[in-house]
Amino acid sequence: MRGWHKEAEKQWDERAEWWHQSSEEMWERGSRKTIIPFVTTYMPKEGYIADIGCGDGYGSYKLCQQGYRVIGLDLSSEMIELAKNRRTHEHLHFQQADIMNLPFPDETFTGAMIINCFEWTERPLAALEEVRRVLKANAYVCVGILGPTAAPRVNSYRRLYDEAVICNTMMPWEFERLATENGFTVVDGEGVYKREIDNSIIRHLPTELKQAVSFMWLFMLQKR
Repeated sequence: MRGWHKEAEKQWDERAEWWHQSSEEMWERGSRKTIIPFVTTYMPKEGYIADIGCGDGYGSYKLCQQGYRVIGLDLSSEMIELAKNRRTHEHLHFQQADIMNLPFPDETFTGAMIINCFEWTERPLAALEEVRRVLKANAYVCVGILGPTAAPRVNSYRRLYDEAVICNTMMPWEFERLATENGFTVVDGEGVYKREIDNSIIRHLPTELKQAVSFMWLFMLQKR
């Protein structure tokens, strides 16, 4: 596990500037534009929210704009430096941290946002258990899991050649089952789709087919 996460930290350090160039577009007009409205529908603004896997902090910043007190956490020190340098507010802070070992006492947070982070963990169940540990009872957590059409699996393809990779291939329906079997209730979910997908057709599909063509699936979970 240590080798996996050290390599993930290194690779995301190297990608930090590239990510930063497109993060505002993603959160304002792109694939992440529906996340904050989804969060605000369920998550009360009192308390303390952890944005785990925050990248350069733009999503954390948008949460703060909505009235949340937020700490953004990321494995990459380069991402955290970008976040600290360019996003400032008295209710917004950033800290380098690994989802596998969060530096907070039990039941610290009243909510969490975790977008495209579990895919980069070697042991998703251990990561989920660590998240559950730092959440208060009945806390909400918004989780985004990349779907089949996101093509994130280019990062894990080389496993077919028995090469070590640092991106797992967990699908939304797998994460949903993992969460419900380990202390969470699924409160809601919605898909993010590529432009080519006809939304008038999507809304009539059962959930498993909606997930199967999704770019990303958003879960709203509640800690039991």
